[in-house]
Amino acid sequence: MNELVQRFLRYVTFDTQSNPADLGCPSTQGQMVFAEFLKQELIDMGLSNVSLDSNGYLMARLPSNVDYDVPAIGFIAHMDTAPDASGKDVKPQIIDDYQGGDIALGKGDEILSPIQYPELHKLHGHNLITTDGTTLLGADNKAGIAEILSAISELIANPDISHGDICVGFTPDEEIGRGANLFDVEKFGAKWAYTIDGGPVGELEFENFNATSADVICHGVNVHPGTAKGKMVNSMNIAAQFQMMMPADETPETTEGYEGFYHLKSAEMSVARSELGYIIRDFDREAQEQRKQFMVDKVAELNEKLEKGRVELILTDSYFNMKEQVEPFPHVIELAKQAMIACDVEPQIKPIRGGTDGARLSFMGLPCPNIFTGGYNFHGIHEFISIEGMEQAVKVIVTLAEKTALNYR
Repeated sequence: MNELVQRFLRYVTFDTQSNPADLGCPSTQGQMVFAEFLKQELIDMGLSNVSLDSNGYLMARLPSNVDYDVPAIGFIAHMDTAPDASGKDVKPQIIDDYQGGDIALGKGDEILSPIQYPELHKLHGHNLITTDGTTLLGADNKAGIAEILSAISELIANPDISHGDICVGFTPDEEIGRGANLFDVEKFGAKWAYTIDGGPVGELEFENFNATSADVICHGVNVHPGTAKGKMVNSMNIAAQFQMMMPADETPETTEGYEGFYHLKSAEMSVARSELGYIIRDFDREAQEQRKQFMVDKVAELNEKLEKGRVELILTDSYFNMKEQVEPFPHVIELAKQAMIACDVEPQIKPIRGGTDGARLSFMGLPCPNIFTGGYNFHGIHEFISIEGMEQAVKVIVTLAEKTALNYR
């Protein structure tokens, strides 16, 4: 446990928050600094084929220790943290043997409460790592990195555990949707892989949202308000009208499970021009197309009411549901389930209400489901992780490597 925790605590000191406004790769220099650190760690561990390219993609390989052919499998995690909350000067705190009740975060008034986060009721007796209430923690996804490398360390230290080639990949800019953009699947060399990027213990995910961004641009006319009658067209009023046309019961705060949504995530407003930034999500590809058409129809309806060209819509598909790419390879899921069961972890197969690098990679020819890290409340100051959950993730990775080798003996 100590090696795993110390590794994780080292990693969260690196400021690797990605930046959607920067079109470079990686989008922030801190990610490359962290990648260089990890590169040296991989070399020191004795892994082969260690490479870090100019875009921040880090890869390595643990060679097979068996004398028969086993398909190479991969484990992938991302180095960046989300732009939603600061990832600089992270000050984690360890709560030993949690016995319930509120957890004070740092020296301020912020608390982690089981009233707000009832999953804490299931973690009595666990050792938890939390934030100090001023930043996110970075378990998403530095816990995944720590768990992968701790598992690799265990495989190296125990050569009696059979395994084939194990490919390791760490990516930049996953949190801003670019983590797989420049990933070299052929160079990586795995037949299939797993992202270690999930939440609570047991999560095993191979379904994710189909994702589309929708930019609604409202064009107005600005003149002096004192002489505006019959001349001014306030684009903010048009934007407000459009938002009121969207289904109020199909938003993130009103949906769960397999339910899709429209989400207004940003707005830039002025009299002359206003832009609304939406994301559209649905698990079913046909239903996603219907959602996109709904927005097209509402724009047309508003333009007919106002004046042609006042409202403009730009739709951009981001990623698709990996299910259709993973299901043809059922053994990839079955091996993960077997590994969890062997580690006394009950597989919790559920859809990802979001996306991962694995979704894009699956469409690039690398089937890539997602496995838990043991973390909770990603992307915010209430993020925390269970040390016991992290340990179970390490065991599952090791067991998955072993079961894959034994399956092909």
